[in-house]
Amino acid sequence: QEQLVESGGGLVQPGGSLRLSCAASGTIFGINAMGWYRQAPGKQRESVATITKGGSTNYADSVKGRFTISRDSAKNTVYLQMASLMPEDTAVYYCNLLNSFGSSSWGQGTQVTVSS
Repeated sequence: QEQLVESGGGLVQPGGSLRLSCAASGTIFGINAMGWYRQAPGKQRESVATITKGGSTNYADSVKGRFTISRDSAKNTVYLQMASLMPEDTAVYYCNLLNSFGSSSWGQGTQVTVSS
């Protein structure tokens, strides 16, 4: 079973930047994809960005051009570089791993707050 640990959240002013990290550990049965999701208060969890084992990326329309997902395969780590942050980006950000058996694991979440 994979364990995911996120880091890098915090409080940032509008227009600022943050980088989130997610490290996978434990027994990893191959990685088909990793991604970032977020959930704001009173809203459903939504996909922010994903990256497949082949390196293909996908972004939510609301973050295109502002967020960049990347990975270090040797470290089983995925990153989310967030720039030009806006108050509506405020949410708990969760890391997700989809393994080769089709099972999904989640991290504990990290809070991102964009406020002046």
